Amino acid sequence: MSKPFQLCILRLSAIGDVCHAAAMVNAILVHKPNIKITWVVGKIEYQLVKYIPDVEFVVYDKQAGRLARKAVKENLASINFDALFVMQVAFRANWLSTVIKAKRKIGFDSKRSKEGHSLFVNEHIASQVHAHVLEGFMGFAQTLGVPADSKPEWNFMLQEDDTLWVTRTLSKKYAVISPAASKQERNWLPERYAQIADYLVGKGFEVVLCGGPSELDKSTTKAILQHTQNITHNLVGQTSLIRLLAVLKQAEFVIAPDTGPAHMATTQGTSVIGLYAHSNPRRTGPYNSLLTTASVYDLCAQQQYGKPWQDLPWGKRVKGLSLMSEISVQTVQTMIDKVLTA
Repeated sequence: MSKPFQLCILRLSAIGDVCHAAAMVNAILVHKPNIKITWVVGKIEYQLVKYIPDVEFVVYDKQAGRLARKAVKENLASINFDALFVMQVAFRANWLSTVIKAKRKIGFDSKRSKEGHSLFVNEHIASQVHAHVLEGFMGFAQTLGVPADSKPEWNFMLQEDDTLWVTRTLSKKYAVISPAASKQERNWLPERYAQIADYLVGKGFEVVLCGGPSELDKSTTKAILQHTQNITHNLVGQTSLIRLLAVLKQAEFVIAPDTGPAHMATTQGTSVIGLYAHSNPRRTGPYNSLLTTASVYDLCAQQQYGKPWQDLPWGKRVKGLSLMSEISVQTVQTMIDKVLTA
């Protein structure tokens, strides 16, 4: 066998985007078996992807500041990669790419470049019209000859103890609400989450709350619990990312705003009801559940910019602290019924 092709992937964060990147990694491994992949990834995100087989990881800890960049440089000093995918346009990632040696440094097309991204690469992926983030990432795989019509698949490796824990702890019929995004304005109203929990119990489901350890996650959860007695398990801040993945896999479906667990659930084949107002779900929604997304983005974009979303720059966000209140309880209930009858 010939010497393997050495590929370095630079995608540090965030959880949802790392899930999208993992689909691209799997497509490359399936179609290009004679390849060695090294992935430079953020410290938190590494906890999710670390069990993906046939990938070597270099962990970047942004909290370490300059020392983090130095550590990556030292770790990869002996390798001259055949290609580097610079898959993040933030300046931190662009600057980090300069310490990675590669013949080809491949980045986004000019329309998706910002923060000087184009200055750090010598090739660009093909431009795309109205592409989902995952499809944009697949554009990188296509530069290596991976077919454009490759169906996204994932190869996350759940751990047996986590799977057994879920089986022993949770019922066989439960739905997950992961209520908190990274910013308050992207979160739905706690009393409406509570009404959905009551609705789910009426449908015969147990209701599980999931989320991270942040103060916003905790305060959102506390507010929900003040409005309902129908939360069966509160796992917010209580699971590792891999255990959360196991919880999401065995769920009947997941309800979440634009946040990592929605995309994690997608990797496990679990249906998702996404709650969207600020960003276009056609671009950032749970990839396999776009038809069950409760979205008011189109309405909010029209009201704020006076144009339909098709006439706005792709990825244009809508601003406002109360936009999520435009999503009604009835709309989410309708989506639940749609998932249950699919």
